[in-house]
Amino acid sequence: MYVVPPPKHSDPISGRINDLRIYQSWKGSNIFFLQGRFIFGPDVRSMLLTIFLIVAPVTIFCIFVARKLMDDFSHHLGISIMVVAVVFTIYILVLLLLTSGRDPGIILRNSHPPEPEGYDRSADGGGQNPQLRLPHIKEVLVNGIAVKYCDTCMLYRPPRCSHCSICNNCVERFDYHCPWVGQCIGLRNYRFFFMFVFSTTLLSIYVFSICWVYIKRIMDSEEITIWKAMIRTPASIALIVYTFISVWFVGGLTIFHLYLIGTNQTTYENFRFRYDRRANPYHKGVVQNFKEIFCTSVPPSKNNFRAKVSREPGLPPSLGGGFVSPNMGKAVEDIEIGRKAVWGDVGSGLDHCEGQLSSNDGLNIKNGGLGEISPEIRTTVDERDRAGMHPRRSSWGRKSGSWEMSPEVLALASRVGEQNRTGGTSSSSLTSSRP
Repeated sequence: MYVVPPPKHSDPISGRINDLRIYQSWKGSNIFFLQGRFIFGPDVRSMLLTIFLIVAPVTIFCIFVARKLMDDFSHHLGISIMVVAVVFTIYILVLLLLTSGRDPGIILRNSHPPEPEGYDRSADGGGQNPQLRLPHIKEVLVNGIAVKYCDTCMLYRPPRCSHCSICNNCVERFDYHCPWVGQCIGLRNYRFFFMFVFSTTLLSIYVFSICWVYIKRIMDSEEITIWKAMIRTPASIALIVYTFISVWFVGGLTIFHLYLIGTNQTTYENFRFRYDRRANPYHKGVVQNFKEIFCTSVPPSKNNFRAKVSREPGLPPSLGGGFVSPNMGKAVEDIEIGRKAVWGDVGSGLDHCEGQLSSNDGLNIKNGGLGEISPEIRTTVDERDRAGMHPRRSSWGRKSGSWEMSPEVLALASRVGEQNRTGGTSSSSLTSSRP
């Protein structure tokens, strides 16, 4: 994940952090390069393996096969064999970068859940009702397709949009997350992904064919059998085996996506058997389906990752409305203005309990032998109240972490005990009431 650098500037008055860009505060699992100009998936390292699997065999081909054929054919034809392989490889790498390094169609997540239709905030006292729940499935008139609510992005996903658990984003026309390119395949990069797979298939066929041409040239020039010619060029044999396996892999993937394009489906929809029992509402005919993929402009990104944003430190902003998603167990309540933090609430509760205990220590002891408070003690307490010491906070002059009473109170208590002994009342009731 991208490590967010510390902000350069901050406003000391408002505490607002400046010069923070969207890619630095991105909540998804993406990795950004060149200050947000390229966005990759969290498994972008797998793309390095893909690049190696493309560049390494082409390099071997140019050194051990194409360079040898330059002497056997005429000058321009021999050079063209190597030039085609190099140009084709560069073209494939550009398609790989366009597939893996661009926004696949991410929908920016909401900062708070949407309000249900027909909800009146003033009717429930300013959005303090935490019991309202958003429907998980919402029927809309978009080709008769029901859209679902995303708990993570807090939005109703458009049709054909799904949440990628790897990138942690909702992607338009989500096809699948390809580990070989380290990115989701969606609305904005599906065309480049198909061209990448298709071009890789053509390059594999090209290398496979030229290797056999080179073996044939060795057979004709030296008049030997095919097995002896293959022994003379082990690099060609290795490339033939490698490209044969590659054609089965990328070639099969190309045929599968040709079928998906012709029927206007995505891999996600096809694997979930979404249109097995009913007609596909997006199918427009084979020709129109191919035009939709290859003959339409790529929609602009909904995210400007380099745009500056402002972020408030401390408590998060108010999440107005107490709406919850269907899969959440608790409601999201509003944060009251001026309300203390969570630990402040706990502290105030402890102070309230201490106030009750301190009151029981000296003011409300009815079962310990003192039915009424001595006028002298009451006078002392009243003087403390007038001096600004609240009985709930003062705890009668106790020390931090101790429940010992102040000397004045103990002196007054002993005098009361003397009076009680004179009247036949034991003073042990006072000491027994202390915790």
